[in-house]
Amino acid sequence: MSEYKELLKGLDKRNLPRHIAIIMDGNGRWAKKRDLNRVKGHEQGSKVVKRIVETAARLGVRVLSLYAFSKENWNRPHEEVDALMHLLHKYLLSESDNLIKNGIRIVVIGDLSSLAPPLRALISDVCLRSRSNTGMTVVIALSYGGRYEIVEAIKAVVKDVQGRKLDADTITEETFGRYLFTKDIPDPDLLIRTSGEKRISNFMLWQIAYTELYITKTLWPDFTKEEFLSSIIDFQKRQRRFGMTDEQIASKKRQAGARGA
Repeated sequence: MSEYKELLKGLDKRNLPRHIAIIMDGNGRWAKKRDLNRVKGHEQGSKVVKRIVETAARLGVRVLSLYAFSKENWNRPHEEVDALMHLLHKYLLSESDNLIKNGIRIVVIGDLSSLAPPLRALISDVCLRSRSNTGMTVVIALSYGGRYEIVEAIKAVVKDVQGRKLDADTITEETFGRYLFTKDIPDPDLLIRTSGEKRISNFMLWQIAYTELYITKTLWPDFTKEEFLSSIIDFQKRQRRFGMTDEQIASKKRQAGARGA
């Protein structure tokens, strides 16, 4: 039996993370280890994206978020930035029809005004064509920064308060969440970071307050569907407290079981 099928046996389909986010790190180091141009690492990484999206959809994950390009990444060499944008354009052109046909909704978040017009137009078309799909949602964070997202949300809140559309005294965390790019998307349950770096790199700062972290030394181009499964199994072994004690959580589970009986 293959490793993937063996791992599947240990997966609890009733306890899948509803939303998995991934910081896809290590493309450049993967290429450097092989004396290749960094672009080759990004090309290999794009193949892994396709494999993980397919695996997540097959498992029944409801939302998969991919940190594709940060606002800080614009500071990289022009050749690398151009190559990354070309790869994204190519991925959307080659994969969008198949994704849409399989019921996947595509959402792109970030400062899209920074993108070249042809890429913006393609993104708009793909998101529009897939918006009614009810299968897995793939969120692509592009020219994205968590601080930028929060600042933009604050600006929108202030505008609505000044326009008397919103009462400042009634603002809650839930209210504020509706002003974020991810307003109709649940917060991540699991955040995977490849390459071993132990930081969140300005990604979904508001949304990951109670997200479980899985950090692997595997570089993104080497990340397999088997390790993706392993990360979910690791998640399922954890006790998510949300500020409560073990005893309170056990009590809640008993009460939920009694209601379901």
